[in-house]
Amino acid sequence: MSLLEKILGPKSKYDRTIPYTYEARIRILEGSEEYNSYSSDTICGLVEYLHRNDIKPEEVQIIEVYQGHESPIDVKLFATPDQLWLFKPDICRSFEEHYKGHIQENTCSFKDRDCKGSGP
Repeated sequence: MSLLEKILGPKSKYDRTIPYTYEARIRILEGSEEYNSYSSDTICGLVEYLHRNDIKPEEVQIIEVYQGHESPIDVKLFATPDQLWLFKPDICRSFEEHYKGHIQENTCSFKDRDCKGSGP
């Protein structure tokens, strides 16, 4: 990583056609508007972090956070029909069409990002 990359961060974070980061929201109490928040710069990093922390796909809403707006992600993109997490390379294949041109067989626009997750 160059000095410039250390200061400015990953180049892909400035691409407005893909999310800046990802957030998983888990309601604290059913019916409540309050939630715990988990985040990662990549969807695969967030899914791996949630899995390691015994959080199941049906318990979360995952949000794409763009510069200026956010958008919920359909659970079908990050979980199997029987509610198991998708991991690399399956999650990559799942998002190929969603991020057309950014995730391909041997390349990924998100590869310059940190895949660590964090949470409350």
